[in-house]
Amino acid sequence: MNSSDPRHFFESDAAQSNRERREAKSKNKHGSPVVLKSKLAAATLDPNSPSDTVFVAETAGSVRRVNVDTEDTSNVYRGPTAPVTCVAVGGPQSRTVFAGSWDTYVWSWNIETRRPGFKFAGHSDFVKAVACAKLSGKHILISGGADKKIMVWDVATGVRLHSITDSVMNMLALQSLAIDPILSSDDQICLFSAGSDPNIRRWNIRLDEWEQLVDVAPATPSVERRMLSVHDTGVYKVLFDLFGDEADLWTASADGTAKCLSRGKGFNTEDSLEHGDHVRAVAVTDQWVITAGRDEDLKVWDRASGSLYCILQGHYDEVTDLVVLTRGMGHGERLVSVGIDGTIRTWPLDRVALDAAVEEQNKPLSTETEGQEIGAHSADALTAEEEAELAELMDD
Repeated sequence: MNSSDPRHFFESDAAQSNRERREAKSKNKHGSPVVLKSKLAAATLDPNSPSDTVFVAETAGSVRRVNVDTEDTSNVYRGPTAPVTCVAVGGPQSRTVFAGSWDTYVWSWNIETRRPGFKFAGHSDFVKAVACAKLSGKHILISGGADKKIMVWDVATGVRLHSITDSVMNMLALQSLAIDPILSSDDQICLFSAGSDPNIRRWNIRLDEWEQLVDVAPATPSVERRMLSVHDTGVYKVLFDLFGDEADLWTASADGTAKCLSRGKGFNTEDSLEHGDHVRAVAVTDQWVITAGRDEDLKVWDRASGSLYCILQGHYDEVTDLVVLTRGMGHGERLVSVGIDGTIRTWPLDRVALDAAVEEQNKPLSTETEGQEIGAHSADALTAEEEAELAELMDD
């Protein structure tokens, strides 16, 4: 009989100790976890329900729409037979959900009917990032893959408009895309891309052509600058700060830091937060910067002082994404985190509630929860071999 239980395979002492630690930690209820049966690689806000609903990318090969308040997880978008790595919402009236997969396709579904739409085929390796925009009146989809390419698609027809790559400097696997809200216009998108190499690239994209943005370094105006180089190794996430006046760029890197690149200083480093381990995700509000990644913790930083305000503990495996929920009925601003442990957790972002959450997590587990383990293995979970492959790819 086949088994995916790691205890049925050879384990090193370190692996066994880590597994036992995670099993013990999995009993916690911090962040009011919504438990799914597979690992979660990414999340995005549902713009039609911005205060309580997110879409999550499942490694079981599906996208799921989750209401974090009612814990409704029944809306599932199926099709891929390989892990889904990224998810975005766009199209007319934001009624389409798009997802990139290991199978090299970008899948799409109507949000309400869950009926499949176009399957965008063109990448030759894993699709790792997707973003949606509007360009010269057309709704477009932008995808980035492990094949080192960025592709631009017409959402209405499924036709590929552009295949973009850096022909001068070697560009490695794409991992994140962000559209500049300041430099973009009705007929041009300014796109920032990041991936497995330490460099961030910028692109101007129009319907009929594209070009890599090249400028001069602020400190050395005689030197051409094709890339923003502020990290020591790969960049997992690029994100524009929509709360600041200048819409600065935030980054999350495998070098253990999250950085703010100031627009006013030519996208040079303004602030650097030392998270301490691979930073997979960063989220920004007007008061906080939140970082998360391999060490399982969410670190909340005070924007005004740059100091660490608190650490939120609940996940028992790598955190892969963070989403800020807007203020809704009965709720202030909140944060959603997802991770390899298969849980979706929701955290308060007002100071008083944050203090209460930290105080609660420091209490010992109650006897009622000691026999309960969330995120237990299920038939839909990956096999041990697939888990090892996924872990290796996440590290890459």
